[in-house]
Amino acid sequence: MVCHQRLADERQEKNVVAEFIAALLNASSYKRTQGKVARQLTMAALALAVAVGAWRLGSLADTNFGQYVMPLLVLAAGWWVSWRIVNFPRFADFLISVEAEMNKVSWPGRSELWRASVVVIVVIFFLAGLLFVYDLVLKAIFNKIF
Repeated sequence: MVCHQRLADERQEKNVVAEFIAALLNASSYKRTQGKVARQLTMAALALAVAVGAWRLGSLADTNFGQYVMPLLVLAAGWWVSWRIVNFPRFADFLISVEAEMNKVSWPGRSELWRASVVVIVVIFFLAGLLFVYDLVLKAIFNKIF
């Protein structure tokens, strides 16, 4: 029974990989009017990560090809993959539902945000002071023992 389940899981993983590879070669946008903000921000974060990686790759190279051409190729391929990832149907549906849930959130007003921030900062300083006192006490106890 366990062997059959493992085989079924492997088949499903292969289907997901095949679906993803097919989606990489597709140039269409999936549900392009839904979840725009979440998808654009995710795409921007992925593109920024790829750009930083390409820049770092170029700074490590010695030749002109490695310094300019290779980073540009990595940048172009990375941006294409980033755009395809946010249009991959499963991931796009997830981002669409994330944006729908974020629209349901009731965000605090400025005064409530200020009060909550002050409370958090005060509690952090109190806990830091308390841990400092505990550290001093434990250090004194261990110095007496050892």
